[in-house]
Amino acid sequence: MEIYRIQKQLLTRSRQCLRSFHVVKSPRLVLFRLQHSKSPQSNYTNSGLFSPFFSPSAEEIAEEKARHHYSRLNAHQTAKYKKPPTCTKMLVRDFIDDSLYNPNYGYFSKQAVIFSPETDFDFNDMRDHLEFMNVLGQLYKDIENEADEVDEVARQVWHTPTELFKPWYGYAVAKYLVSEYKLNLFPHKDLIIYEMGAGNGTLMLNILDYIQQNEPAIYRRTQYNIIEISGKLAERQTERQDVRDAKDQHKCVKIINKSIFDWNIHVPDQCFVLGMEVIDNFAHDLIRYDLDTLRPYQALVSTDTKGEYTEIYEPVGSDGLINRYLAVRDQTHYRSPVLSKQLWLKCLQMLPLAPNMTSAEFIPTKLFLLLETLKNYFPQHRLVLSDFSYLPDSVEGIDGPVVQTRYRGTMVPCSTYMVQPGWFDIFFPTNFELLRDMYLMVCRGTRAGNDKSVKVLTHRDFCERYGDVERTTTKSGENPMLMYYENMKMILT
Repeated sequence: MEIYRIQKQLLTRSRQCLRSFHVVKSPRLVLFRLQHSKSPQSNYTNSGLFSPFFSPSAEEIAEEKARHHYSRLNAHQTAKYKKPPTCTKMLVRDFIDDSLYNPNYGYFSKQAVIFSPETDFDFNDMRDHLEFMNVLGQLYKDIENEADEVDEVARQVWHTPTELFKPWYGYAVAKYLVSEYKLNLFPHKDLIIYEMGAGNGTLMLNILDYIQQNEPAIYRRTQYNIIEISGKLAERQTERQDVRDAKDQHKCVKIINKSIFDWNIHVPDQCFVLGMEVIDNFAHDLIRYDLDTLRPYQALVSTDTKGEYTEIYEPVGSDGLINRYLAVRDQTHYRSPVLSKQLWLKCLQMLPLAPNMTSAEFIPTKLFLLLETLKNYFPQHRLVLSDFSYLPDSVEGIDGPVVQTRYRGTMVPCSTYMVQPGWFDIFFPTNFELLRDMYLMVCRGTRAGNDKSVKVLTHRDFCERYGDVERTTTKSGENPMLMYYENMKMILT
């Protein structure tokens, strides 16, 4: 998860052409006219810019026939594979999920590194934010060089506000939790916290340190649970506790090494669920709309015998998660931006070689599944999520992801998500206003505007309200914790 505002100031990167990077397969993108039969059983496929005016080659015809016999897999099924499978079809979310989380070749099972300075920054002793950037840039360069010495490909280093502004950012989150706990639960109930994807465990340590030092009575009633999909990170979180002196170790911590999407334990207690810089890596599906009927079609990634990718389409209806997401979204009265310009769509159809489908729209189906999990297994939860609200240099399409990797010290951005699994980070922006409305529908059973307790704040607003901003202010009066991460928001319920 690269934070572009900071990344661009830290390092001047020369961009390499995507197709010159040797691990990238050559995807076939559906960008122009998509030919299809009107039969509801047929698939949309990419036939090239000038089809149907030129006949497909014999190889293309053979490939199209073979595709009908490809196995249809999901990410759960591919988890047992030692290398990316071929001759398969997968929904886009399963393809992305497999690329990121496959235990054998997924991106997060490789050597992605979370940047964490050994010592906390003394912002009060720094001249201005430029000095902070220079110090941070040198530390970032050093850790990247260490990664490159081990492996010149894919040892990506990414950073979060939790790590850059520790302990003060974590203290701000702790202050919010404590204030809400005191207001609604103390002293009759325990403070129960579940954190999804805790990374190095820094946020957990900062939150518990704050409560222990400032609210000892609440600390004695605190339970902190980490739900961590990565076995390596779960070990790292345990190690962070073990290296501390016995008096500084938090005995109230429990680490559960599993995916939140595999959660099957009912938690009846009132609790807080945290997800800080986690949901951007939740896989999305991709849909387009037929320009004639405005019927949605869901995308699949077809992988041939050579390991090359083709986007194909089928009518929405066969996948329950996509169906549920679109049904609930319709109830919020949200209208997709790709359908908002009816006149333009009609004019587009009259152009020569015009497409017969809209541009792409990425929909957060795994994030929606998280909401369903919270409703079913954490019925009395309070939610705290923080992540990107927009991203530059993203793949074309509504809410398109950023896809990138490092190669020999250079950041390589990509124009497609159909890349070799395991070598690339794929992360998405979140429409927090739509997420708020969806959350109300799924978890509260109310429509937008009917529950003022569900709020969307900017990163800056949250830090100003709950953070000790004096501790992150430089001598010039600039405050890096408030200045950076302008493309992040939070939802608090």
